[in-house]
Amino acid sequence: MESRNINFAAMPQTAITVITKPGDFFQSMPRTGGFLEPLLFAVVMGVIAGIIYAVLSLLGLGQAAGQSPGMMAGLGMIIFMPIAAAVGSFIGAAILFVIWKILGSQENYETAYRCCAYLMALSPVTAVISVIPYAGGIISMAIYIFYVVTVSVAVHQIPAQKAWIVFGIIGVVLALIGVFSEYRARDMSSSMDRWRQVGEEYRASARDMEKSAREMSEEAEEMAKQFKEQAEEARKQAEENQ
Repeated sequence: MESRNINFAAMPQTAITVITKPGDFFQSMPRTGGFLEPLLFAVVMGVIAGIIYAVLSLLGLGQAAGQSPGMMAGLGMIIFMPIAAAVGSFIGAAILFVIWKILGSQENYETAYRCCAYLMALSPVTAVISVIPYAGGIISMAIYIFYVVTVSVAVHQIPAQKAWIVFGIIGVVLALIGVFSEYRARDMSSSMDRWRQVGEEYRASARDMEKSAREMSEEAEEMAKQFKEQAEEARKQAEENQ
């Protein structure tokens, strides 16, 4: 499909349909039609998610924990997220394709990719949820598992119970890894803040010591000057008494 035939204006409505009516959307989703349209959809969703992460980064919220909030961090997310969406959609589709094949799917990789790409509609939602420390990652993973199970049943004809067991286990493992990673990131950020505070206190102490040393040096010079003047005066008096 050529890019000029792609209706970008319909993408917001497509995203809303994916989120609100996943079963209906994926049942009616064309299994073929090329990679370009779903890829562009994933990239657009990545841009939107990047903007949300950028705003959160400027406010020091969500996944900005462990990162330095500011304009550069926000701009970095706007650039990074579309690239991550494009690359991640192919890698994620490959992983899901293998799992779906093991579970008995008869669909090909293109279908798996289209499923994965349209699931990127969830990325702006999970970006907002990321403001919740720790629980945000768990909630986001639960949401993705629900939608992946829905896709497994609607597109790949996998029994719901089997899909819930397999993807539920995978989701729990990934959620635990995510929580641990967030804890490490926050702990590292806290440690860096403590070291920065110690460094600032050390520099402040060094400035105070330098100031005190300078004052002591000035006092010593003043005392030496006074001693010299007193010695000179004593010498003159001794000469006059002679």
